[in-house]
Amino acid sequence: MTTTSPAPTVPGSPTTRTPAWVGAVDGLVAGLLTVGIGTLLAALLTGVGTSTGQPGPVAAVSGAFIDRTPPWLKDFAVSTFGTNDKRALLVGVVVVLALACAALGVLAHRNLTAALVAFAVLGAVGVGAVLSRPGAGPLDAVPTVLGTLVGLWFLRRSVASRASGSAGSSGARSGPSRRWVLGGAIGAAAAWVGGVLGGSSSAATASREAVASAPAGAAAVPVPSGADLKIPGLTPFIVPNEDFYRIDTAIVVPRVNTDDWSLKVTGMVEREVEIDWKTLQSKPMQEALITLTCVSNEVGGNLVGNALWTGWPVRELLKMADPKPGADMVLQTSVDGFTVSTPLTALTDDRNALLATRMNGEPLPFEHGFPVRVVVPGLYGYVSATKWVTELKVTTYAQDMGYWTPRGWSPMGPIKTASRIDVPQAGAVVKAGTVAVAGVAWHQHTGISKVEVQVDQQPWTEARLAADASIDAWRQWVYEWDATPGSHDIRVRAYDDTGAVQSPYEAPPAPDGSTGIHVVNVRVE
Repeated sequence: MTTTSPAPTVPGSPTTRTPAWVGAVDGLVAGLLTVGIGTLLAALLTGVGTSTGQPGPVAAVSGAFIDRTPPWLKDFAVSTFGTNDKRALLVGVVVVLALACAALGVLAHRNLTAALVAFAVLGAVGVGAVLSRPGAGPLDAVPTVLGTLVGLWFLRRSVASRASGSAGSSGARSGPSRRWVLGGAIGAAAAWVGGVLGGSSSAATASREAVASAPAGAAAVPVPSGADLKIPGLTPFIVPNEDFYRIDTAIVVPRVNTDDWSLKVTGMVEREVEIDWKTLQSKPMQEALITLTCVSNEVGGNLVGNALWTGWPVRELLKMADPKPGADMVLQTSVDGFTVSTPLTALTDDRNALLATRMNGEPLPFEHGFPVRVVVPGLYGYVSATKWVTELKVTTYAQDMGYWTPRGWSPMGPIKTASRIDVPQAGAVVKAGTVAVAGVAWHQHTGISKVEVQVDQQPWTEARLAADASIDAWRQWVYEWDATPGSHDIRVRAYDDTGAVQSPYEAPPAPDGSTGIHVVNVRVE
């Protein structure tokens, strides 16, 4: 009779398979350490709150993702999440990263070598994302590399510890590990401190406060008393800064100190010009009421707002540089590398295209471009409204393209006539009788001459327009509706100052702005 002896136990090897949840937690903590250390070192390496610093790994991956976003996905994100699109992207990146790290943690207890290689590849993706950011250099990859090494060390150490502890007692692998608590706490603390340091700058904040205490230096623009109808629920004629929509590609908002800011004019010019903040402040400023519109705004959407802007006309700066014959475009560049292609004529004609430094009487909020941004009436923001602007390159459409053009958007984006119903809102229930139907209409640098409202299939009826403050600003309107019980569809359309009515044909935002008639359904009781 033949007997088989039990296989010898290899010292230090596990006698039972580690539960998957234990491996997942190991991977999650390793990932948290990687991100936390990388984020903290990125903030420390580049200097607290400087405008030229590169983001941490998560922000870099998110930024790289935005750079490769096709128009349809951008439209989906904006229409679904609105001005929270970047926050949603960050959450999505964190969730995907967490799932990947958890999976690698489980794999590490089955095949450590394969897991470490895969973890290193994940870190390499982060390094590549950092190096893909505008102005990045080899040194900017160091934080993510070091963070990845710490994560690899933790994962390897965790697997080795559990393997060595399994032979002695199964209880060594049960319950939360002190290594989890310590590693998680260090990773979370590093991520939080790095986020705070990377998203704030005492110098930039102090410079903005200094601007706030200085006089605006421009004659106030009077707003006609009848420009704001002050109807409950109607968007105010001038939108407060904190309520103004924000759409851009900056995952981390640049915080620029005025002492570090400058703007240069390059390209097809007789002479290159560069001005700093002090020089700009010495120029004669002017105020202008200008409505800005995002090209991603859907019919009836809220990615549009009116504000009082203070700044120096762009045409005056371009006049100093003297553009050469043949130039037809200005490529604007932001401090974060974002570019915008603007028709040269829109920056040199008599419209109020400004190098804006104030918004509604206050220094520009950091989110809206402090210290200086460009505001151009009559064009969608993606071809005009560069925040944190640092360069104006006079060039041609044949030679250069802005950020969104190679991504499927039109190289030129003139504003289209549009109108919106603010009250009553879609799905509202109102009482029978006189109901105020009100909203806004716009066609910047052309103006609005008439607004009409249609209830169900009845004839279009002219609404009452608010006072016209500027052809560059939207106009409020109101229609006193004799509402009868039942379900009703209410439509609105606007006419520009040439008498042309807005397009009734439905078109998506891409490639050059949406069209169609805004309709709301309400119930009258």
